Amino acid sequence: MDAKELRSKSPAELADELVKLRREQFALRMQRATGQAPKPDQFGKVRRNIARLKTVLRETQAASRGGNQK
Repeated sequence: MDAKELRSKSPAELADELVKLRREQFALRMQRATGQAPKPDQFGKVRRNIARLKTVLRETQAASRGGNQK
């Protein structure tokens, strides 16, 4: 997943993608807890994708408000 791809999506699509990634993260945790050994690198990849998505979502929200406000 690339930031350019994410920026081309609507906020609703980004929210759906976030839910999908959260479910994937939960499934990985459950696999680890039940003894099914998922690939260890998947945890980091999913976590980074969630962070990337939340960053783009925050950028779109800030842009819709009319600037960088804190």
